[in-house]
Amino acid sequence: QVQVVESGGGLVQPGGSLRLSCAASGFTFSMYVMNWYRQAPRNERELVATITSAGGSTNYADSVKGRFTISRDNSKNTVYLQMNSLKPEDTAVYYCNAHHPWLGRDYWGQGTQVTVSS
Repeated sequence: QVQVVESGGGLVQPGGSLRLSCAASGFTFSMYVMNWYRQAPRNERELVATITSAGGSTNYADSVKGRFTISRDNSKNTVYLQMNSLKPEDTAVYYCNAHHPWLGRDYWGQGTQVTVSS
């Protein structure tokens, strides 16, 4: 049974930090590219950060570059998103996605709410 479970969201003041975690099970985690997406109210889902299966390469949306860091621990089947210098416009539901580049298979978590507000 495939499970993708995000955690670590919450309410934080502007300029603060949060660390999101995404724990996966039920598939071969180390073969999947991992992505963090976010969706704010009335907006489309946006790709925030990507990390390759072995963790050797990362990519970020321009809006978070220099503030967010994606990482993974394949021994724990977990991917992380460290978010620093948070802004109100970072407020969204953050989703973890596992993508197999050859099979075209995708698994999604249920999302975790991040609210940046004073």
